[in-house]
Amino acid sequence: MKIGLIVNTKKSQSLICGEQIAKLFLQNDAEILLNSSVKELLNLEDYDADISVFDTDEQLIRHSDVTITVGGDGTIIHNAKFAALYKKPLIGVNMGRIGFVAGLEYYEISELKKILKGNFKTQRRMLLNVELKRGEKVQKFIAVNEATITRDVLKSIIDISVFLNDERIITYRADGMIFATPTGSTAYSFSSGGPVIEPDMDCILLTPVCPHALSSRQVVFRDDAVLKATVDNADINQSYLVVDGQTSVELKKDDVITITKAEDYLELIILKEKNFYTLLNEKLKERN
Repeated sequence: MKIGLIVNTKKSQSLICGEQIAKLFLQNDAEILLNSSVKELLNLEDYDADISVFDTDEQLIRHSDVTITVGGDGTIIHNAKFAALYKKPLIGVNMGRIGFVAGLEYYEISELKKILKGNFKTQRRMLLNVELKRGEKVQKFIAVNEATITRDVLKSIIDISVFLNDERIITYRADGMIFATPTGSTAYSFSSGGPVIEPDMDCILLTPVCPHALSSRQVVFRDDAVLKATVDNADINQSYLVVDGQTSVELKKDDVITITKAEDYLELIILKEKNFYTLLNEKLKERN
């Protein structure tokens, strides 16, 4: 079996854990796939014959049977779009503080041996297609957690019009707007007062950020909804489209953002059955 291992090199504890995971699989006759930058930082010289090295994480995931990330949710989210594109199951080992998306904590890595025997389930997670149209130019992104429209911190509030199937349904005056997946309902949307949605559901959650109206509420849309948004005063107040907190594009007047359900799904590996709401309560205690 080919195990793709992606490690957050900015965290020393992640490197220690990543090395332990690599040895666990290598000692059980599996092949490990590593990014060249990670390989240099791990003490695995005795196993070079069973290690394949790639220049990018995308290449690594493409050639793996299963992908394991070691870090926080950001490490998982950064690589989830590639796992979905190439239909590779993924599991994250949490080295961060919260880790809502991760399947295991660092002290549970012995559970990973179940993968070698195929003794695991997968849970399908919906993703979002995000398109930014500017004139004839279209930029496309995939969101695991959310696509956010946000204002510059030094600028005034922005006016965001939302369309459902090409019909304007509401205009918000707010600091921003979040379009979230069920997975993302426990991320930025949750911090902005949005509801928690079970992660294996299919729907699109809209959450305004600090809306300047008493009647502004969150809305949950069907998964076949075609949502569009424009920033009506983008020529006056600077605003941005931010995808999963990792990709940012400054918005211009007449830009149109379209949000739809993606065709591809992320398949997360489940090694330990955990009640979602029990896990949620545990993670929220850690956040406090």
